[in-house]
Order: sequence, then C-alpha cells, then structure tokens
Amino acid sequence: MLRFLNVVAILALIGSGFYAYSIKYQTMLRAEQISKMTREAKSERDAIAVLRAEWAFLTRPERVQDLADKYLDLKPLAVTQIATAQSLPEKPERIDSIGRKLDALGLGGAATTPAASEAPTTPKGKPR
Repeated sequence: MLRFLNVVAILALIGSGFYAYSIKYQTMLRAEQISKMTREAKSERDAIAVLRAEWAFLTRPERVQDLADKYLDLKPLAVTQIATAQSLPEKPERIDSIGRKLDALGLGGAATTPAASEAPTTPKGKPR
C-alpha cells in the first residue's frame, strides 16, 4: 500500500510539473501577445497623428484658396447676378406618379374591404 501511495505521489508531482510548465509558457505567450498588440496600437496612434497632421496641412485656407484660383476659374459676383425672392419661379407641383398610374387603371378610389362595412363582433359566451 505504501508503494502504491509513493507511485501516486510521484505521478501527481510529475503531473503538477507539466501543468506548471504549460501555465508558464501560456503566460509567456500571452505576455508576448500583449506587448505585440501594445506596439501595434502605438503604431496606429502614430499613423493617426501623421494623417491628422497631413489633413491639417492639406486643408490650410491659403492652400485651398490657391487651388481654387488655379482650377475653378471663379469670378467676382456681379450685381446682375443677385435676385430677389419675387423674381424666382414658383415651386413646381409635386407629382404623384403612383397615384396617376392607379387612376389610369381605375384603382384610384378609396380602398374598401368587405368586412369594413360590418360592425365588429365578439365571440358569444365571452362578454367583455
């Protein structure tokens, strides 16, 4: 019996050694993954900072003005281009194309169902 307990204890010791070994290397793997993800996050933050700086550089008002002068061929506003509200045309009437198609098919009237003319009923024996 004593030898059996010794064998069980030795096997438990060997098993716990393998378990500790696997836990140690899993922990080291997780630590490497965390440090890799931290480096990637820092790299992404740096890339975002570069993109923000580039956006700020490209959207400077003087640069946009120079590009507008070069490519848009804008001219100063003339007095004849200013209009009053009365000189503008009236808003066109909204067209209901689906309604017109229904009218053309003779289906433009109000929709009625056979049960609509009947009064609602309740089942007998169950008063409300």
